[in-house]
Amino acid sequence: MTYSGRVTVGGPADVHELKDLMITKVAVGPMENNAYLLRCRATDEQLLIDAANDAGTLLGMIGDDGVASVVTTHRHGDHWQALAEVVAATGARTYAGRYDAEGVPVPTDVLVDDGDVIRVGQVELTARRLVGHTPGSIALVYDDPHGHPHAFTGDCLFPGGVGNTHKDPEAFASLLHDVESKIFDVLPDETWVYPGHGNDTTLGAERPHLPEWRARGW
Repeated sequence: MTYSGRVTVGGPADVHELKDLMITKVAVGPMENNAYLLRCRATDEQLLIDAANDAGTLLGMIGDDGVASVVTTHRHGDHWQALAEVVAATGARTYAGRYDAEGVPVPTDVLVDDGDVIRVGQVELTARRLVGHTPGSIALVYDDPHGHPHAFTGDCLFPGGVGNTHKDPEAFASLLHDVESKIFDVLPDETWVYPGHGNDTTLGAERPHLPEWRARGW
């Protein structure tokens, strides 16, 4: 089946099958958060992005093979409600941005800085710090050697705009700058974007609207 990236809470997961990586997307919790399970095809090692809510759903998706790592994209509570339970059940290593880890109430094993590489089996993900939605939000970029890049952007980039900066002009300017310089300026239009809530998009679909976002200030 063709991957669409459209999921609903309580509904089935959607699976994006790449040559070296399988990406399973599920929606959980009252804020309809997205959680992403990445599985290296060569080693079967797994990594979870945002143990957002509903540990039972996440652990069912993880299955008997367990999960080696859980990455929390940022400190906001709707993105870590199930983190403690998932870590207790699996013994996974925890990752969070250096400047957001203090706001995540589960100890962070690995503090992530801009440009750090996080591995799941033989697959490498590059972390990009995007400042504005929170001080230490991180996106993860997989530059697929067999195709186009894939970017997991947390709450920093969505279809139709950057993340919420609560009408703070400085925070908005910072987030837009980081998203432009670290995502749009260095990745091609074909880059697939997996956000923290809602449907997926591509950089090509969003790029023409950057001037509009800048002008409106959100």
